[in-house]
Amino acid sequence: MPMVAYWPADRSSTVLDISVGDMLREAAAAAPGAAALVAGTARQGDRRRWTYTELLEQSEQAARALLGRFEPGERVAVWANNIPEWVTLEFAAALAGITIVTVNPALRAQELTHVLGQSRANGIFLIPEYRGIRMDLLLDEVRGGLPALREVVSFADWADFTASGSPAQTLPTVKALDPAQVQYTSGTTGVPKGAVLTHRNLMFQTQAYFTDIDKLDANFSILHPAPLSHGSGCYALPHFAAGALNVIPESGHFEPDEIFELLDFWPNSSFFAAPTMVVRLLAAPRARFTASDFGASER
Repeated sequence: MPMVAYWPADRSSTVLDISVGDMLREAAAAAPGAAALVAGTARQGDRRRWTYTELLEQSEQAARALLGRFEPGERVAVWANNIPEWVTLEFAAALAGITIVTVNPALRAQELTHVLGQSRANGIFLIPEYRGIRMDLLLDEVRGGLPALREVVSFADWADFTASGSPAQTLPTVKALDPAQVQYTSGTTGVPKGAVLTHRNLMFQTQAYFTDIDKLDANFSILHPAPLSHGSGCYALPHFAAGALNVIPESGHFEPDEIFELLDFWPNSSFFAAPTMVVRLLAAPRARFTASDFGASER
């Protein structure tokens, strides 16, 4: 006889029925002058920094630029490592009612074709180069097989893109059950599969994060060395909702020495680390952690 598993719903709190864009609006209203996003580098004078008001304003400007090229409900892929513009585009798409398709920058032709083709991405934002690979040339190789893809924007032209938005463009009303992101599985048991996440899904994750970490507030900061294109990228949202500081490492990815340098400036920080990242941190010459700091055994 088949067994049925049942997990009763937790109705102790109400799920946030707001969009990701509305969450940013609320955070900016609560702490307009607080630091929201920093492009982190050990050279303090070289850091780029955005307050919550500035991040909202730039996200709204980028949202208007998006609506000059896309309709609400269309899909835009992000093919880049961790850069501040990735975050701004995430919020801009949320404000414009456009669905983000997160794409691992390490994907190559066959994998890229699958993700962009299955998601029916109408546009893509990409970095010029990643790990010695020209991203535009790689996209040119596969673009002929992607009939839905009509817009390609390089993050190198981000300033020109955002400036193209009309100040008169009205931003749409985005509902909690509208799709916000399409994230792809690793494909370990077959081809990667696209999982559609609504704004409500992302806000529920944010709410659950607050439940698990009761000390998360505006005095907290988080480093983002894990790929924003991965599901771990969603861990940024609770920190923005809390009015906390989000730090994007200058390298755009995980480098142990860089993590230690950033912790010198922001010691009250957390960061998401997969097991392989933990192993590299423990083995780094500047290691200041032990396995027990990560809830792991010393053995």
